[in-house]
Amino acid sequence: MTNTEIKTQTNPIVLDIPKVGIPVTIITGFLGSGKTTLLNQILQNKQDLKVAVFVNEFGDINIDSQLLVAMDEDMVELSNGCICCTINDGLVDAVYRVIEREELIDYLVIETTGIADPLPIILTFLGTELRDFTTVDSIITVVDSLAFTPDHYESDAALKQITFADVILLNKTDLVTKEKLDELEAYIQDVKAGARILHTEYGKVALPLILDVGLTPIDEYTSEMSEDPHEHDHHDHEHHHEHDHNHEHHHHHHSNHLENDGFVSMSFQSDCPFNIDKFQTFLSEKLPQNIFRAKGLLWFSDSPLRHIFQLSGSRYDLDADEWRTQPKNQLVFIGRHLDTNKIHSLLNECLV
Repeated sequence: MTNTEIKTQTNPIVLDIPKVGIPVTIITGFLGSGKTTLLNQILQNKQDLKVAVFVNEFGDINIDSQLLVAMDEDMVELSNGCICCTINDGLVDAVYRVIEREELIDYLVIETTGIADPLPIILTFLGTELRDFTTVDSIITVVDSLAFTPDHYESDAALKQITFADVILLNKTDLVTKEKLDELEAYIQDVKAGARILHTEYGKVALPLILDVGLTPIDEYTSEMSEDPHEHDHHDHEHHHEHDHNHEHHHHHHSNHLENDGFVSMSFQSDCPFNIDKFQTFLSEKLPQNIFRAKGLLWFSDSPLRHIFQLSGSRYDLDADEWRTQPKNQLVFIGRHLDTNKIHSLLNECLV
């Protein structure tokens, strides 16, 4: 199960965005590329823009939502599959809840899971009644310049994230050489000729380069859909306020990338703290090689602080701040063909 969370911004706004439909930006990118960091940059620099944020994770603990900068208290939490796989009645219904609010929203931003295929998400907006209320503005794909290798693209989803990108952010450029960046750009241009590529560190990018840019070739998508109407059936919605929705959903534009790529996720939670030495030994000596990504909030017995854990490939970071909730350990691992029982056992051995 995944968690899709929506949070809305309620600051005063003065913005000249054409009201042809609420603009939608979809942030995608392979595991650990820096999507949540980019989303935080958007939220910190949005000024008076009222933004609704959708966060989708592949795992039953939503770590990313706990790492976003403070937003208001209005939150709708839905349990869904990977939104590109289920083409998600929950996503459609959640968008309707946002656009039917009395307080108008100016922008929608969706952060997908790192193994999402963006195409079915795009088609959810273009091939349902949402097309009358929203406009897909841009698909932003974040690439980890350090961890990137062509082997990433043995993954169907990772390759499609490049293929359908309107803007590609080469992130973490401070960690690699110019030669590596040149190689990455050449590879991306081979995959998608004429790709619009921006270099970033910590997801820092001027928002006018990625928001309200109108880069998604909507006509191309809709013309392909109209050529094969059975491939992309529409939602039939009768929408009334108070969310009295009668809908009949027919979804055929789902993605099989999870089956093709073999990705699985597992979660670990404990109300007992870790021994930091044992946990570091787990990371350095016992961590399975087939884990692509891990993230979590860690509680160590010898520290009063909350430790934010991020692992991408062989590289991991631990940052500390204050607990905002009762201390506990929450971890999510994503990889191929994981032995979840073994990982649980190894983590239990790290507890005090």
